[in-house]
Amino acid sequence: MRRFVMSVCVVGASMLFAGCDENLSTITGPTPNLEPTFASIQRDIFNARDLAGRQACIECHTDAGRNPSGNLVLLEGRSYAQLVGRGSTGKGGATLVIPNDPDSSYIVHKLEGNADIAGQRMPRGSGPFLTVGQMMVIRRWIELGALNN
Repeated sequence: MRRFVMSVCVVGASMLFAGCDENLSTITGPTPNLEPTFASIQRDIFNARDLAGRQACIECHTDAGRNPSGNLVLLEGRSYAQLVGRGSTGKGGATLVIPNDPDSSYIVHKLEGNADIAGQRMPRGSGPFLTVGQMMVIRRWIELGALNN
């Protein structure tokens, strides 16, 4: 039931803000400067902890001295090629980011903790997870074509 309510909220909010990207920054909570661009997602989600204490994605998704979690490197300059159009190593047949299709993009499933994921919701552990507003921005970036902007 909780996932259904969250899904309804995300869909409704996405529809509300679909034409108003400038309004997204007012709902992103612990990442107030987050925008639906890859550069912003890299800077504010992948590279940095947020004000809620969520760890940076690159703390696990790095190959600096280790094997990256899920064989996914999210370091700046490499992350875009690792995500867009790339198949998941954890779930056969799943594509991490499908431009224009956030509902089918496996990264969205992993970040939202959908029932169809292999392994754990990201980031691992008990949270904090990305907020509904942060997810709206990621979904919007994918809806806009998942550009390397």
